Amino acid sequence: MSWYRNTVWFVKGLREYTRGGYESASKHFNPADVEVDVAGRSFLVTGANSGIGKATAKEIARRGGTVHLVCRNKERAEVAKEEIVTETGNQNIFLHIVDLSNPKEIWKFAEKFQNEHKLNVLINNAGCMVNNRELTEDGLEKNFATNTLGTYIMTTALVPLLEKAADARVITVSSGGMLVQKLNVSDLQSGSGTFDGTMVYAQNKRQQVVLTEQWAKAHRNIHFSVMHPGWADTPAVRSSMPDFYERMKNSLRTEAQGADTVLWLAVSAEATKLPSGLFFQDRQPVPTHLPLAYTHSPPEDEEKLMEVLEEFSQKFKSVSPG
Repeated sequence: MSWYRNTVWFVKGLREYTRGGYESASKHFNPADVEVDVAGRSFLVTGANSGIGKATAKEIARRGGTVHLVCRNKERAEVAKEEIVTETGNQNIFLHIVDLSNPKEIWKFAEKFQNEHKLNVLINNAGCMVNNRELTEDGLEKNFATNTLGTYIMTTALVPLLEKAADARVITVSSGGMLVQKLNVSDLQSGSGTFDGTMVYAQNKRQQVVLTEQWAKAHRNIHFSVMHPGWADTPAVRSSMPDFYERMKNSLRTEAQGADTVLWLAVSAEATKLPSGLFFQDRQPVPTHLPLAYTHSPPEDEEKLMEVLEEFSQKFKSVSPG
């Protein structure tokens, strides 16, 4: 019976992830929540040259915010910056080229950024879904390096800067796929068994939810949140999940619809009236586990995740130049 109830709940949830789900949910949105002027506030968006990251950056720019675009590909990033400046008229758009799968690069960037800029809101959007097991130059499995360790280092490295800011926030873009995963701290780099890129990605997204919950406990002056954008028509979906894209392309959300809750969490006063550490979909906090699912992890596993990531983080910080 629990299997049946979970299946019904999950199928219902899948419908909510589509464009139709967004259109239904948005009937209850208050447009005034995001009709705000954020001039003078500084936002950093990772993975900002396309998809949800670019859509988020563009909407923040329209509202007058200073936006730092953190991207891996210089050419595509420059095109995205020019598009954002042209469409919004906002000149306060800054570009930083950083590979989020390279922890030494992240440390180097964060240390320089802290000395030169202020920061009110960090948006961890960058991610990847590599379908074959690949190692970075540091010997890290690429999905883990980008989605989990990269997010961890970028956030913890910038926490001291955020703690100096008024109304500081951190938003991490996760995925509903994490609902099928229980935190697994015994094989963080997916070296055992058959490698399934989709499931590795989902595990990384579960890890991001745990990170958000743990950070919320540790840093009371910063509002942390993690969210699921639904299924959006982005370059990443088309390249990483071509079969899924072909099946679902007529039902996928637009990039702007996928970015809506990120924007709401980043700029609205309503978002910070809710507790720190929650998981959101369509501007509402939602459960991080399916009903009766066996995906809950014991506190010691969550603590172990934080310990291992901190060990990795410090290892790469110690060899960071500058």
